[in-house]
Formats: sequence, C-alpha cells, structure tokens
Amino acid sequence: MICSRSTNQSSTLISVTLLAVAIVAAVSYASTGLSLLSLPASPWPWRHWPFISSQSTFPIPSFNHHHDHPSPPPPPLNPNTALYSMFNCDSDSCKKQNGKMNNEVSKLIKELKNETLLRRNKKRDKKLEQVESELAGARVSIRDSGRSRNSSSSPRLYDPDYVPNGNIYRNPYLFHRSYLLMEKLFKVYIYEEGEPPLFHRGPTFDIYSMEGVFLNLIEKDTNFRISDPDRAHAYFLPFSVTMIINYLFDPIIRDKAVLERVIGDYVHIVSSRYPYWNQSLGSNHFMLACHDWGPRATWSVHSLYFASIRLLCNANTSEFFNPRKDASIPQINLRRDEKTKITGGLPASNRTTLAFFAGSQFHGKIRPLLFQYWKDKDEDIRVYDRVPNNVSYHEMMKTSRFCLCPSGYEVASPRIVEAIYAECVPVLISQHHVLPFSDVLNWDAFSVRVSVSEIPNLKKILNGISDDEYTRLQENVKRVQRHFLVNNPAKRFDIYHMILHSVWLRRLNLQIYG
Repeated sequence: MICSRSTNQSSTLISVTLLAVAIVAAVSYASTGLSLLSLPASPWPWRHWPFISSQSTFPIPSFNHHHDHPSPPPPPLNPNTALYSMFNCDSDSCKKQNGKMNNEVSKLIKELKNETLLRRNKKRDKKLEQVESELAGARVSIRDSGRSRNSSSSPRLYDPDYVPNGNIYRNPYLFHRSYLLMEKLFKVYIYEEGEPPLFHRGPTFDIYSMEGVFLNLIEKDTNFRISDPDRAHAYFLPFSVTMIINYLFDPIIRDKAVLERVIGDYVHIVSSRYPYWNQSLGSNHFMLACHDWGPRATWSVHSLYFASIRLLCNANTSEFFNPRKDASIPQINLRRDEKTKITGGLPASNRTTLAFFAGSQFHGKIRPLLFQYWKDKDEDIRVYDRVPNNVSYHEMMKTSRFCLCPSGYEVASPRIVEAIYAECVPVLISQHHVLPFSDVLNWDAFSVRVSVSEIPNLKKILNGISDDEYTRLQENVKRVQRHFLVNNPAKRFDIYHMILHSVWLRRLNLQIYG
C-alpha cells in the first residue's frame, strides 16, 4: 500500500481531567538517571493547564510571568510511571475506554523501561548527543534572556521585520527570543518514503487546507528542512489524513480501519529503515492533520498517539488531545473563488451589527442552543442557517462588532480565523478546545469567551463591553493577524512559522539520552 520513493474509534471518548494532560514520552526511572527520555521543567506552562515539572538542569521561565492567580502545585509523581497519567472516571463506558487507554500507557512504560535497560551497555550515540547539546544551549539562552529581561539594562532584541510586543502575547520578549533561536537552530527531517497523493501532498483549498499548505511549504523550506537525518531535531511524517480518506475510504463500506492500515504501515516502514523512531519511541516525531478524524488516525500507532507531537486542528481534550506534547493549529477555509480582499474591515465606530453568525443549525450540540435563543429573536444578533441572498457573508463579518464562533461536531471552527481576517472580535463558544498557539498568544486580549451556559445572556455580555474595551480588542485582532496569514512563499511570523514554533517548543521540552 505504501511505496518508497527511493526503492520502491469515537464519540465515547471521555473528557480528560486537568490532572491527566501529561501523557508524554518521559522518564520511567527519573530518580536513578537511567531513563532513555527526560522532560525538563515545562518551558511554556499553559495558564489553564497545570503542568507537571521534573528535575532538570535547564529550568526555563514561563512565557506568562503575570498570572492572575497562582498555579496550583503539581500532583505528586508516581516514580514507576513518571509523567505518564492514568485515566479515571465513573461510568461503565468510560471505564471500558479508560481500561484500553491505561493498558496502552502501561505497555509504553514497560517498553521505555526495557529500552532504557538495553541501552545501558551500548555505546553512547554521539550524533544524538550533539543534537541534544544544541537544544540544551537553546534552553540556557532562553532561561538567561528571561532573567536579563528583568534588568533595566537589558537590551531590546533586534529584528529587521517585527518585534513582538503588547498583551496579545503571554510574554513577547521570551517568544521573540525563542523564535530567533528557532530560525537559527531548528532542523526538521522529512521522511521521503511514501508516494503522492497520500503522502507529500494535501488539500490546499477548502476546510482542511492547512494539511496541504504546510506540506507544500515545509518540503520547499531550505532553512528548516535538512537532508541529513542525524542532524535533525525533529522528524516529520508527511501523510495527509484528508487524502487518505478521499482516496481510500469507501462511503458505502465505511471501513475506518483504512487509516490504521496506511499510517501503521508507514510508521513500520520508517522505523524499520531508520533508527530515529526507535531511538526516541517516536517522541521527536510529528504529524499534522486538520481532518476531523486526525486524532482517530493516530490511534493506529499507540506511540504516535501517546508520545509523538500531534499538530491538530481538532484540539479536543475530551478526545485525549494533550497540550503538553500536542499542538493546536488553526483551521482555515481557503476558498478557490475568493474575490474579496481576505483581510480588513470597518473601524469600530462604523460597525452596525452587534454580533453575527451563519452556519448549519444542526451541527453538534452547541449551535442548536444558539439558534434556539437568537435566531430571528433580535436585530442586534443576527444568526442565520443560510445567509440571505442580499447579504454577503464576508461583508457581514466586516461590518459586525463581534463574530460568533461556536463549535460544531468538532471543536475547531474556521470562523475564528475568518473573524480575525475581518477584524471582527471572535466570540469563542466551545468546550474542551485548546486554542491555536495558546502557549504564546494571550487569547483574552483579542477575543471574548462565552460558555455554553451563557448563550441566553449573550447580548447582555457583549453590550457589557465598553467602547474603549472593544476598541482595544479590535486593535489587538488587527495586530495578531500576521500570525494567522497564509503566505506563499512563507513570511516570518506567519501561520507556517507559528506552527513550526509550536513544534520547536515541544522539542525543547524533551531530552533524549544517547
């Protein structure tokens, strides 16, 4: 099914609790120093995600120095499982699902332990140690720059294009320092195995377009892509979930196991031909998927599911998305027939509609509530299942103060980026969604979050935002646009580079011993 270039399940998944987000490739014998893998103190803890720290020579300061509330202390670690977490819940269906998950975690812990013991008597991998030395230097540099920034004599980082600043970032200075180090050091190896259209190609238009956009850009990238795998910091698995579904999924038979066969076979091939997957149990490998079945696709290889870096649009913690090792990326609906200017909109004073949404009413559990309370109920909040013929979808976004972004069947919504393009303040209505680039971006500075239970009070909430506060939000929307723009060729700080930076952060947070 998979050819070489050179030679030849589900809605019942339970909500992950806050204490169970750290399913990562980590230590099984942290206290003895015998582990194959180790995780330093998290360099970029998420405000809403209590992280689990471990002993590290290279503690890295957080991007978010100004917490409104102190972070809760990390739970105690089980020395036999380290940073792996076991799942717990009450319902029978949940327990059954958890049993499967916990069995796989236990297998990975055993595999890590066995691999660690095997390597104790092997020669040290000098090439791997050189790669890890480069990353260790980057950690020290970020740590030291964070300390020096607290000094009044600290110089501002020079950048000919853009200097991040302001409250749209959790910590603009550390983000900038990390970004510059990424540009200088970070190298990615792309496995060449696999033939198009399932590999090395993806959709570049419509709702899953980020799969193809990223594949196209990284394969042409002479700065980050490297041909020598021994010098790489991360390894990219270039399959497209969307293309596998489009070409191999039979809508009548509906055999979803086709994903497991293709991706499982692919990982088997690259892990047999190269040492790098087995060297790290897949923890320094990454994949990207915007298709709804992206998380399901990775279940076929449990190391990929539990240990590798997964770049997902459907960043749903109730489906075991783990923000400590996985990264949320934006979903963008790139249209072939786009005739209007993508970005731009009216100033705040000229926006005549309070809030706007158009989309399918019966798509998930949140939208029916939105329609129940607001469709045809109020002229200030315009909710449509189908935009009237005399109304332009994009013009409505550009003339509305707030753009409603409720989740559908999946947590991700392309309306979030559409709102940012239209300079319309996004109103985020979702559950279990980890927002894109939220380890760097402060979403509270350019969006409004409304819980599902607050939908009946939507107008009161939005009217309660003063003109000055709204102007600040909209100005921040304009400022954050650059990080969501799709450019070809790619430009610094755009969406492609922000995705790479998400991988860079997670690779920094992992040490692999040679």
